[in-house]
Amino acid sequence: MQEIRAGASAHRLLFFIIANAFIETEPGPTEMPDTPASRRIHGSCHCGNIRVALDWPESGPIPVRACGCGLCTKHRGVWTSHPKGRFTLAIADGTRATIYRFGTKTADFHLCRICGVIPIATCAIDGARYAVVNVNTFDNVDRSELVEAPTDFEGETTENRLARRRRNWTPEAAAGSD
Repeated sequence: MQEIRAGASAHRLLFFIIANAFIETEPGPTEMPDTPASRRIHGSCHCGNIRVALDWPESGPIPVRACGCGLCTKHRGVWTSHPKGRFTLAIADGTRATIYRFGTKTADFHLCRICGVIPIATCAIDGARYAVVNVNTFDNVDRSELVEAPTDFEGETTENRLARRRRNWTPEAAAGSD
């Protein structure tokens, strides 16, 4: 009986973490605080042409969203972001990468023309760039750290979508902060 209670408690804790990961919060400061719990996550497309570094500001499980749209379903896009984190995007050969937009055309899906992988989607809002990163492109994260929840943004207005991204997506690192 103790194991069942412990398992149920762990399940409630993970649900709490996932649920609270997307609560409306204000964007964090320009620079990520240097805390012992923060870490750098690396991701890339299969051939390495598109590389992402994600400074994740806490330890523990990483909440991820399995979007149900056609693009994410077909590409197995499973995304994460943290408003207090920072990201950097590096494209080795811009001629071998492209941007794909669909729907409201407010997000840029960075697609590698060589291997076909989409490691990151970005969105520019009021002069700042925000991103979600595809966890299936992570190079240094154990899959057991990812806690997945389905997500559906159908019917969301463009205004609400941009406001949600500004609150919840990861802002870009300041130039030269690497």
